[in-house]
Amino acid sequence: MLCAGCGTKSICGPTVARVDRAVDGDTVELAGGERVRYLLVDTPETTQGKNECYGAEAVAFNKSQVEGLDIGLTYDEAECRDRFGRLLAFVTAGRTDVNLELVKRGLACVLYIAPGGKDRREEFETAASIAKTDRTGLWGACNPVTCE
Repeated sequence: MLCAGCGTKSICGPTVARVDRAVDGDTVELAGGERVRYLLVDTPETTQGKNECYGAEAVAFNKSQVEGLDIGLTYDEAECRDRFGRLLAFVTAGRTDVNLELVKRGLACVLYIAPGGKDRREEFETAASIAKTDRTGLWGACNPVTCE
């Protein structure tokens, strides 16, 4: 249940927040304007004039999972923010681990930037390997895969 830890905060930021909008496939804007970049995932670009293969599908999935909803945020407290000032987090919506589901559905590549997400890196890389082998999502539709 999402309310476990309602009202609590980690050293990085809130553990529960409402999403105002999905910026793209791997970034959301919370109520109040704070942006969150998903840990361990990189979706094809759809901003700044780009429209990479399978980007629209990643955005649509992200919107369907989080937009207008309260989400859970879990941080790798080794590094709270990226170089753009966005919070770095794993996102849950209900029972869905949104970061991992993006990879499983072939909507994202794994992006590991040390040290963020080190403890879950292997889990994500295994999910990506299965998606690649099965030619799921962008792995079957895009040549080249731009987020790799």
